[in-house]
Amino acid sequence: MQFLNPIAEKILGYSLQQVIGKSLPTVLNIFDEITHKPIENPSASCLKQKLIINRKNAVLLTNQDGQEYYIKDTTAPIFNQNKQIIGTVLVFVDVTESRKLSQQLSYQASHDPLTGLVNRREFEKRLQRILDTSKGTAEEHAIFYMDLDQFKIINDTCGHFAGDELLRQLTGLLKHQLRKRDTLARLGGDEFGVLMEHCALQQAQHIAEKLCKAVKLFRFGWQGESFHIGISIGLVAVTNQVSGIDQLLIDADSACYAAKSSGRGRVHVFHENDTSMAKRFGEMQWTTQINRSLDEDKFRLYFQPIYSLQKNENTHCELLIRMIGEDGVIIPPGSFLPAAERYNLASDIDQWVIKKAFSWIASLPKKDQTIRNFGINLSGHFLSEASCMEFIINQLHEHNIPYEKICFEITETAIIENLSLAINAINRLRDLGCQFALDDFGSGVSSFAYLKQLPVDYLKIDGFFVKEMDNNPIDLEMVRSIHNIGRIMGKKTIAEFVENEATLQHLIDIGIDYAQGYYIGEPQPIKDFG
Repeated sequence: MQFLNPIAEKILGYSLQQVIGKSLPTVLNIFDEITHKPIENPSASCLKQKLIINRKNAVLLTNQDGQEYYIKDTTAPIFNQNKQIIGTVLVFVDVTESRKLSQQLSYQASHDPLTGLVNRREFEKRLQRILDTSKGTAEEHAIFYMDLDQFKIINDTCGHFAGDELLRQLTGLLKHQLRKRDTLARLGGDEFGVLMEHCALQQAQHIAEKLCKAVKLFRFGWQGESFHIGISIGLVAVTNQVSGIDQLLIDADSACYAAKSSGRGRVHVFHENDTSMAKRFGEMQWTTQINRSLDEDKFRLYFQPIYSLQKNENTHCELLIRMIGEDGVIIPPGSFLPAAERYNLASDIDQWVIKKAFSWIASLPKKDQTIRNFGINLSGHFLSEASCMEFIINQLHEHNIPYEKICFEITETAIIENLSLAINAINRLRDLGCQFALDDFGSGVSSFAYLKQLPVDYLKIDGFFVKEMDNNPIDLEMVRSIHNIGRIMGKKTIAEFVENEATLQHLIDIGIDYAQGYYIGEPQPIKDFG
């Protein structure tokens, strides 16, 4: 070497006097930035090819002090008067800052900021690479689709700071159970994914079971309280038979849903012709029909009387939704509402019901105004939406309906999905005069624990206990207990599924306030009301 300028001296860590007479490879140590393998000296390449070497990509330079720089370099041959090469000149530019910024932006684009895990975009990118490289081979891989159980309860009860800390702690727990080569990703909210390269299905299932057990044993502490959660895992084998990434992710999500549906906290392995998958596919088919029914107004409202056992008269009624099938057959809500909940169509149905119900109530003649209130079911999705309150209040004003005429019914399960938002919405509507009923009460294992927090006016006792209470003394005592607790808390009780005289008499003896069921009156189209 013959010359270094001051900037080159600083980057290389040598003075001009130190390098004079030395060969370039002893001074310039450059490596591939990804593999970190040494790169051939650019001066040697230039002398061989007798051409200007202009490297497009940055390389990693390590100086004699161990400092690292990213540089872009150009090397050109030096010719004498006889057009003979007598040396080379190397020019390089320090791009370290811009390279670090680029790396930072790339990291942020591919990683979740809360947990530091790769995000959905990067997860799908790596999965696609596996699919591409596995074509025509017998290599086996696997993916997990994981959904936390009870996360929303902790998030709503303790706040988002607690939820964030829980996700961070779980990230460390999950990583500890996986192999170093596995990719753990946060796919969104409380959903995680794992890509297991070169892993047979049996081994993947064993690891998935370990994950479930580890999460089950985990306890999350927050402000003196201890919480337990679970995780449901859908497992799919990745082979050369897979049609594509979209179908693979759908299968994994469906398997996870099957795991949750079969009791949560477990692993479900995807197989073709799986009955659980067939059920999920059936639900997906319902979404098309639900959207078509909304567009073509093919839903109908029915009413069912709610009998006052104290006043011996029909003073309430519940409005129920039905769908008209393509063949004109009336489809009950139990067939399509689970799919609506699963695929975020419940809010659209709720809005349709509220519009139709309020319009119909406003049109009733004075002779039919003896009904004190009309029960309207709301989904948890709709109640937790920011626009829910404005929509309901606007509809009440538009149709000039007294607030006290409306009793919204919501299940415990729907409420605890987003507890704080739901309670806030309930309180605001109750302040205006609307009433609320907690539907299917007693069906959840934590019903009594949540009852103290829920500002409702009525408890609708789950029909599972009511319909057999004349033959089952345990059911009879369950109904009696729910009624007594309701009375202490100042709430009225409504018994569902009343189907015979014996059941009705038991309810009267207990002191239940209202009864509803086929013995009282079957659901009828609202056109037959009155």
